[in-house]
Amino acid sequence: MAGNAEPLSPRAKLAVTAGKAAAAVSRAAGRGSGSVIGGRVALKLDPDLLARLATHLDVVLVSATNGKTTTTRLLAEALRANGEVVSNALGANMPAGITSALAGGSEARYGVIEVDEKYLAGVARDVKPKAIALLNLSRDQLDRAAETRMLAEKWREGLAGSDAVIIANADDPLITWAASSCPTVVWVAAGQEWKDDAWSCPSCGGVLQRPAEDWFCGECGFRRPTTTWALSGDHVIDPYGSAWPIQLQLPGRANKSNAAVSAAAAAAFGVDPKVALERMYKVQAVAGRYDVVQFHDRDVRLLLAKNPAGWLETFSLIDGPPTPVILSVNARGADGTDTSWLWDVDYTRLAGHPIRVIGDRKLDLAVRLEVAGLEFQVCQDFDEAVRTSPAGRIEAIANYTAFQDLRRRVGN
Repeated sequence: MAGNAEPLSPRAKLAVTAGKAAAAVSRAAGRGSGSVIGGRVALKLDPDLLARLATHLDVVLVSATNGKTTTTRLLAEALRANGEVVSNALGANMPAGITSALAGGSEARYGVIEVDEKYLAGVARDVKPKAIALLNLSRDQLDRAAETRMLAEKWREGLAGSDAVIIANADDPLITWAASSCPTVVWVAAGQEWKDDAWSCPSCGGVLQRPAEDWFCGECGFRRPTTTWALSGDHVIDPYGSAWPIQLQLPGRANKSNAAVSAAAAAAFGVDPKVALERMYKVQAVAGRYDVVQFHDRDVRLLLAKNPAGWLETFSLIDGPPTPVILSVNARGADGTDTSWLWDVDYTRLAGHPIRVIGDRKLDLAVRLEVAGLEFQVCQDFDEAVRTSPAGRIEAIANYTAFQDLRRRVGN
């Protein structure tokens, strides 16, 4: 266990105070939580502040292109069984946001930190985590994060020789390759629904073979490692063969996968799987995701889907027709400005659903749906989309900034 917090230097104290003041001003001006601007100010005054704030914590980092915010919440809840936790629960996952979160955790024992994929290796160097959970890598924000294998290679190089216990999804070849440079890896059979980013071997470029639940490269021999934890239906199988039931308020197979990785990570900190999984049931929603809200006398469920892998998982949560669906896509900085990923999503899964299309890039999405042969209606805004949708609970699926727009509109 990490020791108690050491007193901060005068410079570090000044940085924390200035950061909190900047965050307060940002909140008062109605410009969000202020965590990012607060962290930027603090790091400007003390560039080593992130490392200083983490010295007394047992830290676990969580990174992926899908599921990291939810897994961070589930894991934080599990670790609270053993002590106080500080976490960037609202998803501010770059160094500035992480610094702001840790600045409020002087009494905590654990730090459960979601990290943007691009910054994982750097944050790991700063905070010296005890564990790192790696879930998946798929195409996301192509203009910023580039090609997935390049990102896996950065992880592989940046985490090589790490003292941390790596909890890695063995069903994702890119994750397996990235984690294979680390001396201590706990392999989890967490599943992989989206496979279109991992048909070629990340080690040699050969074609991966994917029989049943396995995968391997016939050219270089790179293959799926033997797992010690596994998601099996509604249970997590631990290294001793015991099956622990997953009972979540969060829907879908993807969240069971997140729970399996979280249980394996919690075990690295001494939390029993039974206790960890029972505590995860407390998580009802994650930063508004999965919330059902009342809007114009209609029940609307808010769902986030940022990339093709996320859309695929989200479609599996929707009941069959005639459930109405609203789709909203933006392409602002936080989303990535390249919307070519829309063509990788199998929208034919929505055949038969009444579809309404909104968002900054509604016409891009409309062209995609037209080519898919789906019937839909383009609307000017969320209000029109809700009012014109037929009876029944509405499923609203949006990418990152479009999701935030919906939350603001419904006052969530």
